[in-house]
Parts: sequence; structure tokens; C-alpha cells
Amino acid sequence: MKSYVLSFQEIDKTELAMVGGKGANLGELSGLQGIRVPEGFCVTTEAYKEVIGNNEAFNSLLDQLSLLKADNREGIGEISAKIRQVIEGIAIPQGIAHEIARPLTQLGEKNAYAVRSSATAEDLPTASFAGQQDTYLNIIGKEAILRNISKCWASLFTDRAVIYRIQNGFDHHQVHLSVVIQKMVFPEAAGIMFTADPVSANRKVLSIDASFGLGEALVSGLVNADNYKVRDGIIVDKKISTKELAIYALKEGGTRGEKNRGRPSEQADPDRCADFRA
Repeated sequence: MKSYVLSFQEIDKTELAMVGGKGANLGELSGLQGIRVPEGFCVTTEAYKEVIGNNEAFNSLLDQLSLLKADNREGIGEISAKIRQVIEGIAIPQGIAHEIARPLTQLGEKNAYAVRSSATAEDLPTASFAGQQDTYLNIIGKEAILRNISKCWASLFTDRAVIYRIQNGFDHHQVHLSVVIQKMVFPEAAGIMFTADPVSANRKVLSIDASFGLGEALVSGLVNADNYKVRDGIIVDKKISTKELAIYALKEGGTRGEKNRGRPSEQADPDRCADFRA
């Protein structure tokens, strides 16, 4: 029997083909004592394949896309846009929607969730695909979550993702997408932690990029982040940047960018700086 939904507690690194790189890592983290991971589940690649597998329009466009070279930006843009339109236009089958609704009911359907893409070609030793697919934050309600799952699936065919796959020799037919549904965190500051310094490759130095509000402004490149270098639990170097924009959650769902209203980074409350992405 096909599994369309897996909770984080059911996932480890052996499920990469089912839940993608991000989903597999969240499953591994959820199994570690002392690591606090916001609750959630993965809509597996089986659901994605069920939705697009027998769609003639999708398969025809995918065959056309597979013939293009990375320098054909116009052709890639045209065909990719058509593929995204096809995917977003396919209704999620009732059986899959019902499986998605079950854990949502358990976790709280009225809660806010991050709807996060997790591709099978992601977080790999030779290619990261970081930021190539889309994530949607502060999504509230089953219908909104279902719509954004379709948007995540479609984002497998953003121009940037398609070009990156071509440049790195990945077959479009062989890359599938899982979607992570995870309870939102509403931090004062958020960021990315590298367990090895990405500049020097020193594995004894942690590197943290941080900014105000949700992490989206940082990962989207909208702000220059503060940077902290940490060794043996001590900050050994820091660079504080001007951060004029921050992204915050709206009460009714979704997000918006605002002129920065946060406190200086050095004064942020560490108990609310919880949206760090390792």
C-alpha cells in the first residue's frame, strides 16, 4: 500500500526517496534526544507521482523540457511556466487529501504551518538545491494548505530549479518532490547555522547568519545578514549588517515585508530566536 503521508517520527535517512532531503533530515533530527523540532509530517513523493504520473499534458511538456540546454533561458521559461500551470490545475485526489487532513486534525487544523518543498535531489554531497524550490509560511486551514502543496509541487519547475538540474546532470523525470507540513515558529530573529564554516571549511567553527523576523528575508537574499563565528561555545567573530527589511507573519495567514521594527541583534531574546535552519 502506498504511503502518502509520514510523520517525522516515522522518517529516517532511509526514506530519502519518499520524503526528500529536507524531510529525511527532519526525521533524523526528530529522533535525537534534546533536539526540539516543530511538529509536522511529510506528504510523500508517492502523492506527487500519483497526481502527475498519468497527466498527458504534463508528460508531454516534460519531454519537451528534457531536450533543452541550460543556455536556452527563453525556452526553459516558457515550458516551465506551462508545467507549473498544469500542476497547480490538477485537483489533489480525495483519498490523498483525506490522508493529509488526518494529521492536520491531530496537530490542530487552526494552527499556522510552514509548507516546505523537499526534493529527492536535495542536500546531496554533490548538489544542495538549496532555495531552488519554494516554501510558503504561515499557512492556516486545510484548503489553504492543499493549495500550497500544489504550489510546492509546481515549484519543482521554477526556471532556477530546472536550470540547476540541467547544469548538474539531473534528469527531470527522475526528480520528485515531497512537501513538509510543519508547525510555524514566530521568532524575533531567525537564520541559518552552518556546522562547518562555509568560507574556510573549518569544521571546528560554526557560522550563523541571522536577521530579524522570519528567515525568509535572509534565505531569499532580501537582506544582508549578521554573521557570527562560534568556536567551543564562544563567539570568536561577528559582523553586524544593516537590515532595513524584515518579514513577519500576518494574523490571518501569510506574510508581509516591513521596514525593520526589531531590536538590535545583540539584544534579541535568545528564547525566541527559534527559527534557525541547520
